[in-house]
Amino acid sequence: MSFAHLPELALVGLVFFAAGVVKGVLGMGLPTFAMGFLGLLMTVPQAAGLLTLPSLLTNLWQGLVGPGLRPLLRRLWPLQLAIVVGVAAAAWLPLPNEGLGRQLLGACLLAYGVGGLAGWRPRRPRPGREALASTIAGVTTGLVTGLTGVFVLPAVPYLQWLRLDRDALAQALGLSFSTSTIALAALLAARGELGMAASLQSALALVPALAGMAVGQRLRSHLSEAGFRRCFLVGLVLLGAWAIVAGG
Repeated sequence: MSFAHLPELALVGLVFFAAGVVKGVLGMGLPTFAMGFLGLLMTVPQAAGLLTLPSLLTNLWQGLVGPGLRPLLRRLWPLQLAIVVGVAAAAWLPLPNEGLGRQLLGACLLAYGVGGLAGWRPRRPRPGREALASTIAGVTTGLVTGLTGVFVLPAVPYLQWLRLDRDALAQALGLSFSTSTIALAALLAARGELGMAASLQSALALVPALAGMAVGQRLRSHLSEAGFRRCFLVGLVLLGAWAIVAGG
């Protein structure tokens, strides 16, 4: 690659670093943030190819690294299994219009984030019904993932609904996003839609994404529970607004 490409490479690296910081602080948002800016530099398929490894490996790191892994797996395994079932079921459904799907998703995130900032908090599911609630949320998340490629709803509001502390919530999000990413990759491979042409570029993009995520996690450790909750909800509002604009 010639030196003429260095400014573009630097911009791509900066985008992935910033996206990693967002994910490190909020536990989510890397694909949405990165796609929004990469779309100014390259085509959507090229940007999606670059996101493959950074998205998967940052999710695995976020989900698997931490002292709360075993209790979270014991508590959330119905959600993870149901996500896989939902993605598999989506293979039998027609694909929706991409723009409309993004706008609906953005509207849901925006409404939930604004409601949370206004003080609205849904009741936690009863202890005996949490497995059922996890199953319903997981199947629905899997269907949305398989149809739109976006795996934040309703998993993100559901996990926040469980009143997990900031570190447990971030780890639970990582687990659910990892499950969704792997299940979606399997679905795309079965459809013959998973290209590997950008694998080298994707591996290179992983470095700034991981560096940014480390910085974001350090920033999160300095936030109070109330501060983290505000950042999380503001993040949902911004991501929702971004999805609405991108889908227009």
